[in-house]
Amino acid sequence: MRTPIHDDQAPRPKGPYSQAIVAAGPMVFISGQLPAHGGDFRDQATQVFSQLTRLLAAAGSGWPHVVKLTVILADLADFTALGDVSRDFLVEPYPARTTLQATLPPGVALEVDCTALVPERLA
Repeated sequence: MRTPIHDDQAPRPKGPYSQAIVAAGPMVFISGQLPAHGGDFRDQATQVFSQLTRLLAAAGSGWPHVVKLTVILADLADFTALGDVSRDFLVEPYPARTTLQATLPPGVALEVDCTALVPERLA
């Protein structure tokens, strides 16, 4: 259902993500999730990835079926910590990922959305 694509002439991923993923089947598109309450970056990131975990399960999916993440950081200095936290949730082959910096609501360190296959609906 998910096949990673790699090009040796493109830069290697610097975190838990693939250069590209080929996927087919019913999908769920989860809107951007913000942390429910404050805390340092790692606390907020864990909240967001936990919320995504619950939404994926409610849709009949899970991290092994995620094909794309979009991460918005309030501060790109948190890029390394993002990789550390996301490794606790993501599974190989890692999904494709876009990470960018943007202005978020006060006190919010990140927003994450994802797209995943829904294997229950493939039949």
